[in-house]
Amino acid sequence: MTIFRRILSGTIIFLACANSAAAQTFSGIHQSNYAGVYGILYNPASAASTRYKWDLNIAGADAKAGNTYMTITKKALLHRYDTITRNVDYFLDTAANRRQNGWEMAEIMMPSIMYSIDEKQTVSFIWRIRSSSNGGNIPTEQANFFGNSFPNRAYLNTNYTVQHAAASSNVWHEFGLSYARIIANTYGGVWKGGVTVKYLSGIAAGYASVDNATFRMNTTRNASVSSGTMRYGYSDNLDHWDKPYINNFKPNGNSGFSADLGVIYEYRPDNDGFGDYEGDHWNPAADFYQWRIGASITDIGSIGYNKAPGNTDLDLTTESIDPYSITYKKNQSLRQFARQLNNAFTPIASDSVFRMALPATLHLMADYNIDGRFYVSANADIALNGGPNNIYKTYGMTQVQVTPRYDVDLFGAYMPIIVNKNGMADVGAGFRIGPLIVGSNTLFTNLFRKTVNRADAYVALRWVPIKRSDPNGGGIFHMRKRQLRCPVNNN
Repeated sequence: MTIFRRILSGTIIFLACANSAAAQTFSGIHQSNYAGVYGILYNPASAASTRYKWDLNIAGADAKAGNTYMTITKKALLHRYDTITRNVDYFLDTAANRRQNGWEMAEIMMPSIMYSIDEKQTVSFIWRIRSSSNGGNIPTEQANFFGNSFPNRAYLNTNYTVQHAAASSNVWHEFGLSYARIIANTYGGVWKGGVTVKYLSGIAAGYASVDNATFRMNTTRNASVSSGTMRYGYSDNLDHWDKPYINNFKPNGNSGFSADLGVIYEYRPDNDGFGDYEGDHWNPAADFYQWRIGASITDIGSIGYNKAPGNTDLDLTTESIDPYSITYKKNQSLRQFARQLNNAFTPIASDSVFRMALPATLHLMADYNIDGRFYVSANADIALNGGPNNIYKTYGMTQVQVTPRYDVDLFGAYMPIIVNKNGMADVGAGFRIGPLIVGSNTLFTNLFRKTVNRADAYVALRWVPIKRSDPNGGGIFHMRKRQLRCPVNNN
């Protein structure tokens, strides 16, 4: 519940540096030929003609967060946020000439399974518990006003304007059924297609935005707002958040639907179009591409929520207001803080429900097979709903990524190199050791830094399937078949 309090209170103060935007989860592993169910999260077509007969995920977790405004010492990461000290534990980038943003995304991958009906088609069930938050888009000057010891005498008697700033957060269950198949098998290669249809059950959500606000602080106890509108709301169950908090994460009546769509083309120079090659595992033709390209759109959909009673839009215009009267107090409930805001400004009628859009993202990918063990991939993730038009949403992080990797049956090593829309560059590492997957996209970036402003990590445990042995040949014989372009007659 703390995250919603922060989002709401930070936005009320014109979103001094909102704390989030989403990036891709389990990044780096999703291009692997051994990704299994984790590849489906990025592109559902990746499951078609997989090298696994089946793949069972036991559990997985991924978390990432960061911002452009504040850096924090590594030791302070273990402390509560309300106990750290500025210029000792954390530092603000008060001189930056840019808009300030931040990001958060986390998920728990629950038991999920992928099953290959045959060498061409696959079905999957995927259960995830996800959170996505985003916000910011505020110039550094205004971020300093609210983030640097608010209310601060250094910012007296100056007019400030916020054209648009917003923050939002969404936590939900996701139950997905996925289908993928080869849709065309040609002499030059293979086309794959896939779709995932998902039922969504919202756990909690909140949003807040400020538009066209002009304000001035005359003294630390007196300010004026000459114009501006604020819209805020949160799901009604947050007024009754139970302890222990885990009890609140069960599926409930906040329903929605979404879909993922994907397509992949694999160039297979040894593909004759007649059928599959023989080999010593389930689907020996699975990795016989020289290169592949693909595109997908994920998270097309939304979840409906009922607003908590008392949530409303506000006209911020006021000749005199005490800045402390709109500051979030420690241990204050959301209901108490909402009432405090409604008393400080003029309420405007608003809808009693809202629909929170998911972080819809366009993914473009390319992968090159160097020698069957070493590969290099490139990805671009483009947020599709990051603009200012709709405030009821969370959105993805636009970024590009290049990942060289070593990929064999029971071991994989990955080195993702990422540049995001904020101009931040990261170098990380990931490993697949039998059934275990671990990694971090910021591992090397943060290893040599004293302070950090972003971090991530992921871990997953799967049941690694045992491959079927082919009594008629495999190994070198299988490679000779490939090199001689000898198709197998499957009739």
